[in-house]
Amino acid sequence: QIHLVESGGGLVQTGGSLRLSCAASGGTFASYAAAWFRQAPGKEREFVASIAWSGGSTYYTDSVKGRFTISRDNAENTVSLQMNSLKPEDTAVYYCAAGHIVVAEATRNWNYWGQGTQVTVSS
Repeated sequence: QIHLVESGGGLVQTGGSLRLSCAASGGTFASYAAAWFRQAPGKEREFVASIAWSGGSTYYTDSVKGRFTISRDNAENTVSLQMNSLKPEDTAVYYCAAGHIVVAEATRNWNYWGQGTQVTVSS
């Protein structure tokens, strides 16, 4: 059983940056793929980015390509999401997830979830 805790959310102006972090405990996090999802009010949870267990492969949804970067540190059991050039449409609760399939945009493919951290981008 893996326990995930997100941090780093907050309020930022359009064009600003935030770095989200997710700390894992309770299992062999290094053997899992990891991902970030987000959920805006009234919308379904959507895939943002994922990274293979080794960190060697990363995937992004089109709307964040070139602005967001996912990374991980298996020695520290953490995964991060660097978000630059933020837009109001990036406003959402951001969730960290862990699972066995790195190329997986559907939430059902991810086994473990954090509680989320709020990101608000003001215009």
